[in-house]
This record gives sequence, structure tokens and C-alpha cells, in this order.
Amino acid sequence: MSSNIPTREEALALLKQYNKNESLIKHALAVEGVMRYMARKRGGDEEKWGVIGLIHDLDYEQFPDQHCKKTEEILKENNWPQEYIRAVVSHGWGICSDVKPESDMEKVLYAVDELTGLVVTSALVRPSKSVMDMKAKSVKKKWKQKQFAAGVDRSIIEKGAEMMGVELSELITDTIMGMREVAEEIGLKGSVE
Repeated sequence: MSSNIPTREEALALLKQYNKNESLIKHALAVEGVMRYMARKRGGDEEKWGVIGLIHDLDYEQFPDQHCKKTEEILKENNWPQEYIRAVVSHGWGICSDVKPESDMEKVLYAVDELTGLVVTSALVRPSKSVMDMKAKSVKKKWKQKQFAAGVDRSIIEKGAEMMGVELSELITDTIMGMREVAEEIGLKGSVE
């Protein structure tokens, strides 16, 4: 069986086959947007990075206790390339996977997965309910409030930024910029004119 390069359409169809929860789908679209932005910025393959961002939480809704493991099985059954599968599994490093992020693409996915959640939550408490007018400093203010978006593991984001060799502020700014490109689809365009 040869593996084929999955298209965005195939990835989205697979995502929607396993996920009905709108907020999980929006999270996948947010991570995809940031991955595409980061691929352009860091000289990566935008299509590959985007597809991996889109599919990274494939198993989360139906198999939360087997997160990453089930995605690996599903992607293998669908003949996905090993490089894609490895990248997806690596985002759970230290949580539900022992595959350490090594490529630039894997490090970015690891860092931005949790961070998109913090950016979403930060945007939703703004008067505009938008990422379009948001700056890194407003996310950093929320960062310090441990009870704010308490489910977001800040240590993973810090470890990811360190692995990428970037400052936290730069990573937050890049994540916001990537999410702006998909603001409409993820419901964070808000009331910014």
C-alpha cells in the first residue's frame, strides 16, 4: 500500500467524520490557520503544515482517553504518509505520546496547539470579541492569571517556544496573525471594522 499526500479536502472530510463538536472543529481550523502562517514565515510547506494542523486532534472527540494513539491508527488505515502521522502524534509529547517534536513543523504544532486556546479565550472576553484588533500584550496579561483559561497548559507553550527558539511574545503575535486569516471561520472576526 502506497501512501498518498492527503489534500485539505480529504483532511477536512476525515475530521468531520470523527468530530461533530463545533468548538473542536473551530480549534482544528484555528491551528490550521496558524500552521499555514508559520509555514510561510519559516519556509515550510504550507499545504502540508496546514493539513497536519487541521487533522491533529482527529480522535479527541470520540477517543479522548486514547488521544494521538487512535489518530495514528486512523491515519495509517487511510494510508497517510508516515511523516504526517509522526507530526500529529508528536503534538501530544509528554501528555499522551512519547514522540518528541523534532522537525520545525512538529515544534510549531506542539507550541501553537495549546496557545490557540488561550488566544481564543482572550479574544472572547474583549469588547470586540475578535482577534483582528488583539495584540500579544493582552494575551500576556491573561497569561499571568492562572485561573483564566485554566485548562491551557502554559508550560507546554513555553517549552514549545523554547524548542522553536523564539520569544513567547513573538510566538503569541504569530499565533494571533495566523488566526486572523481564519477569523471568520472560527467565529473571532467580532465587531472590528
